[in-house]
Amino acid sequence: MKPMPRYTPIDLIGWATFLTMTLGLYLIFMYAPTEQKMGIVQRIFYFHLPSAWTSFLAFFVVAVSSFLYLWRRERKWDRIAYASAEIGVVFCSLVLLTGPIWARPVWNVWWTWDPRLTTTLILWLMYVGYLMLRSSSESSKTSRFTAVFGILAFLDVPLVYMSTRWWRTIHPKPVIGGEPGSSGLAPEMALTLIVCLLAFTLFYIYLMAQRISLEKLKDEIEEIKQNFETPVERSK
Repeated sequence: MKPMPRYTPIDLIGWATFLTMTLGLYLIFMYAPTEQKMGIVQRIFYFHLPSAWTSFLAFFVVAVSSFLYLWRRERKWDRIAYASAEIGVVFCSLVLLTGPIWARPVWNVWWTWDPRLTTTLILWLMYVGYLMLRSSSESSKTSRFTAVFGILAFLDVPLVYMSTRWWRTIHPKPVIGGEPGSSGLAPEMALTLIVCLLAFTLFYIYLMAQRISLEKLKDEIEEIKQNFETPVERSK
């Protein structure tokens, strides 16, 4: 009798991600109604907002992990921060790509220096700089510098979120955390958004688990290489 395959927690998260992503795509294109004013282009919203949420989550993890690394000096927190920053930049890039595609038919322009757009671009540039600094060297000194930078860069996240409240902007008001009853989402749209947020969150967790595993393997390979180096090679 063939033994039953064993599934790791990462495998289960992967399957959950696949199922929720599939359900989300069905809800986006088959279930959610078409918005009356913007038309079919509004469906980008179900990719745009979850990407923004996931990038915020990723950068929050960077900030918390960076703080713990500065406090504990444990390599695992540096790995988590680095992995989360990479994933956060990817999702923030999706925000900056899907936003202009959505804006062009609605605003009649690909890009405008709106406070929400500008602060999001600054956020993306800061974490791209974080990755460039972090990849420049593997020393503990570089890790400390990037940890401080990762915490400071996160300060832009509240600015991005609050930009539509603090400044005059043409960007739509937030549908989550805004004024009660101000979202304007039909129940079908709200359900679709919730499923998409869940799918993107699970996708982030899955990518994080895979990326951290790669960083652990990289550290193990470096340790093996150091064990086989001669004293002369180590001194170079």
